Amino acid sequence: MNRRESIRSIFLGSMAGGLALESCVTEPKAAVEQKIWEYQYGRTPKEQAYDEKLLGQQFFENSELAKIKRLANLILPPNEEGNIEDAKVPEFIEFMAKDFSSIQTQMRGGLMWLDNHTNKNYGKDFINCSDNEQHQVLDLIAYPDSNSSEQKQEVRFFSLMRNLVMTGYFTSEAGIKELGYKGNQPNIWDGVPEDVLKDHGMSYDKSWIPKFVDQSKRNDLAQWDEDGNLIS
Repeated sequence: MNRRESIRSIFLGSMAGGLALESCVTEPKAAVEQKIWEYQYGRTPKEQAYDEKLLGQQFFENSELAKIKRLANLILPPNEEGNIEDAKVPEFIEFMAKDFSSIQTQMRGGLMWLDNHTNKNYGKDFINCSDNEQHQVLDLIAYPDSNSSEQKQEVRFFSLMRNLVMTGYFTSEAGIKELGYKGNQPNIWDGVPEDVLKDHGMSYDKSWIPKFVDQSKRNDLAQWDEDGNLIS
């Protein structure tokens, strides 16, 4: 099982809950309204107004969003089904940060720690580190020493970040496709099974059988005559 499949199994086993934030930057109303939402899902007027308020604000600075985007790609690398950008995971995390103020300090503090750590050890910000250096940093907080008392805050930050990324991706169109979820799908029904009909001493009128067994016409609309008889 590869890393992505492992993460998918974790996600299917239990979706992480509780997340989000608040800010000061506003967008033109037309731009905000265009974002509410790309997928309409039955929000009440009060909920829509709340969404509009959050979407019109920005919490993370652009440099922080760049780190979030890079972290998300390290946690869930792109594949043939989709990627972090297509799934708009950074936008999801930004929204959740505005919606749940309880994670703001933890998120911002974790992002600051990344730069502090890499500047101390590699002489550059996290975003400018090589792939190998970035992985070395994340290994410290993704797979921490259970006996160590250090970096507890950083470990909690990465756990939160990982949960946000998985939730954002696997609730997107690309993520749902990767999970293989199909939802309700139409099937082919050719009537009550013969053995069930026999148990009840019943049978179909032979003239009706072609009308519902011919699956090539399954999308055709039924036609009725003036007396209410099915003619097609």
